[in-house]
Amino acid sequence: MSTLAWFASASLAAWVWLLLGQGSFWRTDQRLPPTGRDAGHAREARDGGRPDAHEDRGGAEPVVHEDRGGGEPVAWPRVVVVVPARDEAGVLPLSLPSLLAQDYPGVAEVVLVDDGSTDGTGGLAVELAGRCGGLPLTVVSPGEPEPGWTGKLWALRHGMALARARGPEFLLLTDADIAHAPDSLRLLVSAAVENDLDLVSQMARLRTASAWERLIVPAFVYFFAQLYPFRWINRARPRATAAAGGCVLLRTETAVAAGVPEVIRQAVIDDVSLARAVRRAGGRIWLGLAERVDSVRPYPGLGELWRMVSRSAYAQLRHNPLLLLGTVAGLVVVYLVPPVALVAGAAGGDAPAAWAGGTAWAAMAGSYAPMLRHYRQPLWLAPLLPFTASLYLLMTVDSAVRHHRGRGAAWKGRTYARPEAAPDHH
Repeated sequence: MSTLAWFASASLAAWVWLLLGQGSFWRTDQRLPPTGRDAGHAREARDGGRPDAHEDRGGAEPVVHEDRGGGEPVAWPRVVVVVPARDEAGVLPLSLPSLLAQDYPGVAEVVLVDDGSTDGTGGLAVELAGRCGGLPLTVVSPGEPEPGWTGKLWALRHGMALARARGPEFLLLTDADIAHAPDSLRLLVSAAVENDLDLVSQMARLRTASAWERLIVPAFVYFFAQLYPFRWINRARPRATAAAGGCVLLRTETAVAAGVPEVIRQAVIDDVSLARAVRRAGGRIWLGLAERVDSVRPYPGLGELWRMVSRSAYAQLRHNPLLLLGTVAGLVVVYLVPPVALVAGAAGGDAPAAWAGGTAWAAMAGSYAPMLRHYRQPLWLAPLLPFTASLYLLMTVDSAVRHHRGRGAAWKGRTYARPEAAPDHH
């Protein structure tokens, strides 16, 4: 066999392993967990057939949540929604009214933390609340972050502290660019209460309006799921831990026990760090794809998408040059070798290389198709995944170059030259 055929065979073997051994990452059927009777069955399955296992919370008296037959609690817990916002005047009219209009049967309110905005974000929020009505809104401004804090977590610190003073059972942490359907909060709380979960997170459906968004955004979620398979996160004995920071429903007592956000104050990838802190505190986590939670932030051009990925890519690799080299090599072998082997093998009469490369490319495209369907995109984009992967490779390298030049993760006028990576604990 030729050298090209060996590389193509290695790529094909990698795809066989990914499809069979990486938590069915390519599936897109992880939605909010069941409620009502189905939730009871799911708890028993998760806890190894012990229906009372979920009642043990550090020796406390068991809490029984009855339902109305439709999967809804009789007594709805109090919830405070915390929204960190920095220079979000452009998207706030599309997102904040959706939070204020939540059809939630219990007591709920919204706290928006204006994190040093220069575009009138705080004032606009007050104006929108006066115009739209709905849930009560409080706007606070914590000032500039203290040393050792990233901006978003500094804002969350103040928002969560204010929220906890109101005595809520749950906190909904959601970004300022996330729009929620009217029943979003109700469904999140039902899933958490009925399944006794401490953290319920949904990956918001990102915008795919421009050509670059359609090419890059579904792949972003696909790569995330490949790195953190949702089924591994949601199983009784998890093999991975992650959350999606745009939409996180968090049990207040668990947040206190985990010491968040203080214990993750330097994290650039704050959602994964948050999930790991909750897991270390014994919390139960669920992560899936959202159907009724959408990001309204536009990324019309390649430059905006490039900055979105590159600002945290090297932090995900813990700023480790060896991990960077391994990631680049892996992307090349897994994503770039198949089309090269197919074309070069067919042109040069190297049948083994062409066959292995073509089969690997077909497996790759087939695994990407469900994510494209989730994003309502045409399936002809699936064979373009190697090109998209090459862009992500370049974004990752650029992220490392920026870090070593001292520019690090930059966002909204702030630069975190050498922030701590997310703690590596599952």
